[in-house]
Amino acid sequence: MEELDVLVIGRASTLMSTIRTRLPETLKTEVLDPSHLRSELKNKQPKVILLLHDEGDIERVALIQSEQLHAPVIFIHESHDFQLFRDLVRRGVTDYLVMPEDLEGLGDRVETIVSRASAEQPKEQLFKRGNGKVFSFYSGKGGSGKTFLSTAFAQTLKFESTAQVIYIDLNLQYGGGETFLGIEPNRTIMDLEPVVEELSEHHLKNVSEKEPFSKLDLLISPRDAELAERLTEDFVTKVLRACRRTYDFIIVDLPSSIDERTYGALIEADKVFYTIALDTPSIRVLKHVESLFQKLGIPTEDRLELVLNEVGKENELSKKDLERFVTYPQAAQIRRDLKGVQTGINKGQPIRKEPKEKKMIPAAKDMRKWVRSMLK
Repeated sequence: MEELDVLVIGRASTLMSTIRTRLPETLKTEVLDPSHLRSELKNKQPKVILLLHDEGDIERVALIQSEQLHAPVIFIHESHDFQLFRDLVRRGVTDYLVMPEDLEGLGDRVETIVSRASAEQPKEQLFKRGNGKVFSFYSGKGGSGKTFLSTAFAQTLKFESTAQVIYIDLNLQYGGGETFLGIEPNRTIMDLEPVVEELSEHHLKNVSEKEPFSKLDLLISPRDAELAERLTEDFVTKVLRACRRTYDFIIVDLPSSIDERTYGALIEADKVFYTIALDTPSIRVLKHVESLFQKLGIPTEDRLELVLNEVGKENELSKKDLERFVTYPQAAQIRRDLKGVQTGINKGQPIRKEPKEKKMIPAAKDMRKWVRSMLK
């Protein structure tokens, strides 16, 4: 990770040039174009961030906070906007400067913040408003168990932490998440369509269902092919970004087919958990997925991790065999537990019902082990 004094986020402009000339030459400064924010921000470690006004300011602040927990953010605009100022302060922005009237003291202010940051040790923060992490569960092969794993992961995460968690089922044609969680939904993600341009915490809470045991929030699939066609990549992106501002973790279950909605969710994700079985067909499909991701510009480095499902003695391949063909890190392995899992599905019940459940099936134990290791 590259250590910097100042990271300036904005497009090339007269304002950008003016700001650069006012920053002390002694400070290590770098400019980052907003179009590269999601892919490059995680590699930077600045002491202060200067964010120039552009489209989607609130979403960019949420993304910055999700990657840069300790760097103060100074927002720079060319005009006064009280509503935007209030919203940004609520999201954690340290200061709001208006150019050119605040230009004179910019250099001294930044230098003071950098000096203070250099002298202080960063404080650990576990969950912070607007810092929501998006974890997408995906597999190119049907029947890999991603819906079971994504629902179990979301429920376990809710049981094992104080975090705000939401599960989103983007299998828009057929659904599936409601079956594993034993939910009969009254509302679906489609109910957010009329208000997508002004999504707020109120809208999300009003439309989401509650899983009764863990109190996990759920955005359920409409299970309707005709309705699904109305939803766009832009809709998915706006829903996920609104969820980032409200929740600590957003767990997304994706269909195997790649369309604009799946693409949008994969691009927006902080982690992609690829569910895979230990057999030859699954590896072949993964290679095709890898090639397609590369063509579509979906980054996998430091983002894609494998979840080995139905691990047991009867598997065709071993973990060592998999490592010979695939270099992606393995996030977790879930044991084959047909009896325990199938019983719950048939009864319409999730795999856990209590935070401190004494008798858990093997798959639930493996899931708890994974979630606890992630939360450390």
